[in-house]
Amino acid sequence: MEAEVPGRDRPPGPPGSGGGEHRPHRKGATVADVRRYGQPPGLKDRRNEEHWAGRLYMRDLSPYAAWAALRLGFSPNQLTYLMMASGVLAGVVVSLPVSGSGALWTAVGGAVLIQIYLLLDCVDGEVARYLRQTSVTGVYLDRIGHYLSEVALLIGLGFAAQGGWKSGGWTELGLVAALGAALIKAETDNVVVARAKSGLPADPAGGDRALRPRSTGIALARQAASMLRFHRIIGAVELSLLIVAAAAADAVLGNETPAAVRVLTVAVAAVAVVQTVLHLVSILASRRLK
Repeated sequence: MEAEVPGRDRPPGPPGSGGGEHRPHRKGATVADVRRYGQPPGLKDRRNEEHWAGRLYMRDLSPYAAWAALRLGFSPNQLTYLMMASGVLAGVVVSLPVSGSGALWTAVGGAVLIQIYLLLDCVDGEVARYLRQTSVTGVYLDRIGHYLSEVALLIGLGFAAQGGWKSGGWTELGLVAALGAALIKAETDNVVVARAKSGLPADPAGGDRALRPRSTGIALARQAASMLRFHRIIGAVELSLLIVAAAAADAVLGNETPAAVRVLTVAVAAVAVVQTVLHLVSILASRRLK
C-alpha cells in the first residue's frame, strides 16, 4: 500500500540528466525540455513509486500539460492546489443525488476529474523539477492532496450507494472505508515520523529487504495480498473506474436502487478495514522501524 501516485517528492535527476545544466526560461521551454529536465531518468521504472496509470499513459501526456503550465506561469504549489480541488470535486460529483442514467453520468464525471487529478499530480512535480523549486512544503501538500482526494471519493461513494445526501448505513460504510484509507496512509507516513523522532534516517537500511516482514508466514501472506491487488480498489484511480462500471451495471439492469454501487461499497469498506489491520501488522513485522 505504500505505492502512491507520484508527486513532487522526488529529487532532481542525477548528474548528466540535466539537473545542473542551463535550461530555457519557462516561457521558452519546449515539451522536449520538460521531458529532459522534469522527468528523471528511469521514472517509469520505479514500480513501487510510480502508479501504473503513470507508467502506462499519463507520463507520456503530462509533459504537454507541464509545458502549458510553465507558459501560463503556474507555480508548483498552485498546481498542487488544483490537484486537491479536482480530487475533492470528484467525490462531490459522485455523491450527487441522482439515479438511473444520471448516476452513470456523475460516475463518469468523477472518473474524468480523477484523471485530471492524476495529470496534475504528475505535472506539479515536473514543473517543480524544471524550475528547481522542489520543497518540503510541496511534499507536504502533495501528501495532503492524496489524503483528501481518496477520502472524498470514498465518502462520495457512500452517498451514491445511499441514494442521496442523507445519513444511513451505506453512507456510514463509505465513511468507514474513508477512515480506513486515511489510516493506511497514516500508518505509512508515521514510519518516517517515528524514525525521524528517533534520530534515524527516513529510509531504513537494506532497501526493499527492510519492507519484508521477518516472519516467513507474514511475508508470504503479504506477497499473496500484493499479487491479488485487492487493496487497489480503494485507490482513487481504480475506484473511480469501478464506480463507473457499477453505475453502468445499475443503468443497464434498470435497478431501482443502486444495487451494484452498494455491492462495491461493501467490498471497498471490507478491503479498507482488513487492509488497515494487515498493513499495520506488516509494518510492525518488518525492519522499517529498526
